[in-house]
Amino acid sequence: MVVMARLSRTERPDLVFEEEDLPYEEEIMRNQFSVKCWLRYIEFKQGAPKPRLNQLYERALKLLPCSYKLWYRYLKARRAQVKHRCVTDPAYEDVNNCHERAFVFMHKMPRLWLDYCQFLMDQGRVTHTRRTFDRALRALPITQHSRIWPLYLRFLRSHPLPETAVRGYRRFLKLSPESAEEYIEYLKSSDRLDEAAQRLATVVNDERFVSKAGKSNYQLWHELCDLISQNPDKVQSLNVDAIIRGGLTRFTDQLGKLWCSLADYYIRSGHFEKARDVYEEAIRTVMTVRDFTQVFDSYAQFEESMIAAKMETASELGREEEDDVDLELRLARFEQLISRRPLLLNSVLLRQNPHHVHEWHKRVALHQGRPREIINTYTEAVQTVDPFKATGKPHTLWVAFAKFYEDNGQLDDARVILEKATKVSFKQVDDLASVWCECGELELRHENYDQALRLLRKATALPARRAEYFDGSEPVQNRVYKSLKVWSMLADLEESLGTFQSTKAVYDRILDLRIATPQIVINYAMFLEEHKYFEESFKVRRRWMAALPNIHGPLTASPPPLFVPVTALYLLYAQLEEEWGLARHAMAVYERATRAVEPSQQYDMFNIYIKRAAEIYGVTHTRGIYQKAIEVLSDEHAREMCLRFADMECKLGEIDRARAIYSFCSQICDPRTTGAFWQTWKDFEVRHGNEDTIREMLRIRRSVQATYNTQVNFMASQMLKVSGSATGTVSDLAPGQSGMDDMKLLEQRAEQLAAEAERDQPSRAQSKILFVRSDASREELAELAQQANPEEIELGEDEDEDEMDLEPNEVRLEQQSVPAAVFGSLKED
Repeated sequence: MVVMARLSRTERPDLVFEEEDLPYEEEIMRNQFSVKCWLRYIEFKQGAPKPRLNQLYERALKLLPCSYKLWYRYLKARRAQVKHRCVTDPAYEDVNNCHERAFVFMHKMPRLWLDYCQFLMDQGRVTHTRRTFDRALRALPITQHSRIWPLYLRFLRSHPLPETAVRGYRRFLKLSPESAEEYIEYLKSSDRLDEAAQRLATVVNDERFVSKAGKSNYQLWHELCDLISQNPDKVQSLNVDAIIRGGLTRFTDQLGKLWCSLADYYIRSGHFEKARDVYEEAIRTVMTVRDFTQVFDSYAQFEESMIAAKMETASELGREEEDDVDLELRLARFEQLISRRPLLLNSVLLRQNPHHVHEWHKRVALHQGRPREIINTYTEAVQTVDPFKATGKPHTLWVAFAKFYEDNGQLDDARVILEKATKVSFKQVDDLASVWCECGELELRHENYDQALRLLRKATALPARRAEYFDGSEPVQNRVYKSLKVWSMLADLEESLGTFQSTKAVYDRILDLRIATPQIVINYAMFLEEHKYFEESFKVRRRWMAALPNIHGPLTASPPPLFVPVTALYLLYAQLEEEWGLARHAMAVYERATRAVEPSQQYDMFNIYIKRAAEIYGVTHTRGIYQKAIEVLSDEHAREMCLRFADMECKLGEIDRARAIYSFCSQICDPRTTGAFWQTWKDFEVRHGNEDTIREMLRIRRSVQATYNTQVNFMASQMLKVSGSATGTVSDLAPGQSGMDDMKLLEQRAEQLAAEAERDQPSRAQSKILFVRSDASREELAELAQQANPEEIELGEDEDEDEMDLEPNEVRLEQQSVPAAVFGSLKED
């Protein structure tokens, strides 16, 4: 039933509502300023006709004009009502007016502004929309502008109005300067490249700028270079040459790309000769092969394109004589560029390291057939290369320089070069020695034998200030007199060209300088034998043999410089293989060293071998080395190796392997003298074993102890210890032999006592002699019995009963015939 009602004088006379609306109307009459009451009423009327629903919203907003919830729902409903209508429908204007009425009260609400602006964008009203965005930015506080600008910028980009968009972006960058990349991309898309380049240059120069896209400063710089070099006609406000050259000093690891960008800029600008100058400058200054390759390939491609363009132009317009000359010139320029590539690449390598001797030799080879260039290259090389920084042998440059003059028949110039070379301060004596030998060989090749002898004698003459061969603080000219290379050549020349006395004097001088090698000594001895000086030959051999023990025998306090310990040689050899060779070769050297060194040094060598093998191949690779060490080393060192081997296996989780190693090592471990080993094994079994393994360890210990008890030497040592208070210390048993081993002294004393027992009183051997057990001796024996096995683990009364049969104070002593001299002063008591 439809009811006509007049609720108040202020209500409209045509207000119509149904009977179902009466409860809501009554509630509103009671609480007309309650938003919740109005929202419940509106929710109930959602299915009502649109005019009735709008009328209800209007009634509510008339009473509550500052309610954001009511305005938001009302505007949303009004926009939905016209969503599917044409934008020219008058209803759109009504909705716009409704929004305008809302902003009288809701002008601080960014959500309503965004919805209204989007609604206007959908209508296509550009000017009205732009002005509405501006009104929103003026109405809202600055903290809310970040919500408006994304939609505003999307609106600006959606219309082909670059001037409007540029002005909007400029305003936006004042609020958010970190968004400059977005503006730059828009400028590129709108073909405003000059301003884009300016903005990008500003960004690159701003050290505080952080790219939202995660680009580095170099990436931004590279974009700038591409932009300005590829668009020279559109970028007029920047100095492109200065910008790119500034990048060359700033980004030294990307020189190739930057040089190519600069050349590309001049090519696109039509300045081809300027582009060639840039390419030539680049290939003369780059320092890496990668940069050189980039620049050279770009240079060659440029020349090819120039040739192709000229040929295409000539074919289209007709070929003239001037065109042919120009084409020939371009072809010749391109061919010369290709032929220069090896030399240019060599220049790059020499700029990297101007002291690289091998590269200088390669440069000379590239000038083959051009003597003037070769002479200039050699001259530059010997002036540039610093012998102390050289890579390679610097003396070879001087030798090759002199050989070049010699091959061309200019012997005087070759001699001058070599004479200058002898005055160069080389790093190694061998370099100067090689120069002197080359001087002699030069004279020999031209049959100037006397001159060759004079040069080598001059080289081996004693300097005014003598120095040791390896004394780096002295110049090589003061040390070359000890060079074996020069002396060997002089000895050969003396044998061939000199007299017997002069040759003998040379060999004797070599021996006096202590630089002789076995081959030198053999040659000297054979030379004497050839001249029938057999006694002199024998003396030379004997003199040499007297010095040989210094190589493999114990070293003296200050060994001669010629002899080096074998251990040091092997370690140096292994280090050489590790740095420059293969790891397996280094391991082979260490393995040879363990066999070649002295027995006293084997343990240290095995330690080094194991450490290097573990670092190179891992700890599992050391198992074979440990086994070899245990087989070769003495018992004391083998025991240490076993403990380390077992500890390694334990760390690797190989408990059974570790237990087997302990069992093997126990055979060389007397429980009375190696208590540390048994304690270690005991701790191992406590951590990783069980009752059976502990019992097995005790059984092995008893077995090993019984083995050592049956040895005569041990029995004799025990007797001597008991009577030590009467007879003196162990060293008293053998006066004058304090340097001998204690065990050996005990053995000798036991043999002596046995011989005396056989000579004195044969009848005493038949009697039973017991030790006199005083109270003190009884206590000592009890303590000895208690300490017989201090590491033993008590497993219970029913286990290992044979160990518990004897009480500590009840010790059975074996009866044995003992000589009277053993008792000393106890004999009278």
